[in-house]
Formats: sequence, structure tokens, C-alpha cells
Amino acid sequence: MDKYGYIIIPSILLGFLSRLSMLKVDYRQYPSYPQGVFSHVTLGLIAASLGAVAIPSLMEKEFSAVTFLSLAAQQFREVRNLERQSLEKIDETELVPRGTAYIEDISKAFEARNYMAMLTSLLVSIFITIGGRYFKTVYAMLIGIILGIIIIFLFNRTISRDTIEEIADVYPAKISFDGPLLIVNGVSIINIGYKPSRDIYLKKGIAVEIIPKDKNGVVTLSNLGQRKSIEHNVSVLLGVRKDVDQPDFSPLAARDPDTGKIVMAVVSMENDVNYLVRLVEKTIVLESAKKKPLDSYVGRKASD
Repeated sequence: MDKYGYIIIPSILLGFLSRLSMLKVDYRQYPSYPQGVFSHVTLGLIAASLGAVAIPSLMEKEFSAVTFLSLAAQQFREVRNLERQSLEKIDETELVPRGTAYIEDISKAFEARNYMAMLTSLLVSIFITIGGRYFKTVYAMLIGIILGIIIIFLFNRTISRDTIEEIADVYPAKISFDGPLLIVNGVSIINIGYKPSRDIYLKKGIAVEIIPKDKNGVVTLSNLGQRKSIEHNVSVLLGVRKDVDQPDFSPLAARDPDTGKIVMAVVSMENDVNYLVRLVEKTIVLESAKKKPLDSYVGRKASD
């Protein structure tokens, strides 16, 4: 296999670079740093190595080596299960949980990115192998590297997801009370019987109204998991004025059944409604929540 070093080494490097380009530690702090990041970097390197050796193995008629690709797929599915279990345990310690839909979205993303690293290195090895038949080795490697960089760019474009601002308009909203009922822009959210809590909402509470742009947005925002993800992001980025067993001050999102719009009220540590609007706009649309009824004939006709 030494004679295939010009294929294997660039393929591993490009596959590994693909995984690194998709590895981001942001405000969610998941994967955690440094241990979580190290684990995912290692898995990315393994995935890239498996993809890189597939073509040389076939050329050497080592067909049994290719079966490692299927074993890798099984292993990556196990990684997804472990990620899910880990996040579910962590979620029990959150003041405002992520919710199962958000957790599943994160788990699927980590699994898919390992596949992308493996596929990148596999494609690069194919390009270099084909190029080697028509060009000198150096030129074949250069072609593989250039095409590999293009693939990484395309993969990163592919995995980029919509945000709330692409499916809905977000506006500041007004908090009021009808007796003990918390009202935001005419939509009742929750009964708050404790008067001091109502006073705090009126003095320090901020709220937003999320109006879907079309029927696709209405159905997507009706998903409970999508709303939980918005509430969790608010608690992380703006903080919440609550502790355990204090439900009055949890971020609360409710749906208007007549229009499909969502309203949310929160008493946060940072009471700037403009930041709240921006935060909601930049919240990712979960893959499991995203629906497109307008893409179907019945959905389009029903919305006319």
C-alpha cells in the first residue's frame, strides 16, 4: 500500500479538514471544550482515514477492507446514540431544558458530519486516482486537493440550516394581564396567581410576537420542540430570573390557534427587547420541526 501514499495522505488531510470546518463550539458549548472537541476530532480523523483507504484497497483487491466502511457507519450510529443519551442526562440539569427535538437535532448533526468527512476523503481519493491516469502525480494530487476544497465548501453549504427569520417575522410585543392571566398581544399564555410575580412581569418582562410568513412557517412553528429550542436559547443568551421550582419566570411561548402566530414572554437578566428579537430571529429551525405543506398539491390548494 506504500505506493498509494500520494492518494491516501491528501485524502485523509482533506477529509479531516472537512470535519474541522464543521466543528464549532458556540454559546451552546456542545461539544464541550476540550474533551468533547477532542473526541469529535478523533472520530473525524478515523472517518477520513476509512474513506481514504477504500479506493487503494479495491485496487489491491483487498475487498475485505472495504467492509470497514459499513462497520464505520454502524459505529457512527452508536456515536449518535451516545450523544443523545449524554445530552438527555445534561438536559435534566438545565433550568430551561432543550427538549427532545433539539437533542435529536444535535445528535443527527454529529453523525452526519462524520459521514461527510468520510465521503470527502473518498471522493478526493477517487479524483486523485482518476487524475493519475492522465496527469503526473503532482498534478493529480493538486486536482484532488482543489476539488476536495470545493466539496468541503459545498458540504458546508448543504448542512447550513434555516433560521426563524427566514420563515417568520419577529416583533416586540406588549405584556398585560387580564386578572391573573398573562396576555401578550391578545394571546393568553399562563395563569400567574402570585401578584408580586405579575408586578415583576409588568416592570421587567419583555415579549416578542413571531408571525409566520406562510403556511410552511405556521406548521413549523406549531412544533413544540421548535418552541422549546427558542425558550432554551433565550435562557442561555439572556439569562432568566428564576431558580428550580419557580415556573412563573420560565420563558413561555404560546400559539394563537386562529392565526398560527407565536408569542413569548420572559423575565430575563438582560431586559433588552431588541436583543430578544434578534436572538429569536437567529434561532435555528430544527430539522425534525421543519415542514413544507406548500410543496404538496393539496397544501397549496388548501392555502389559496
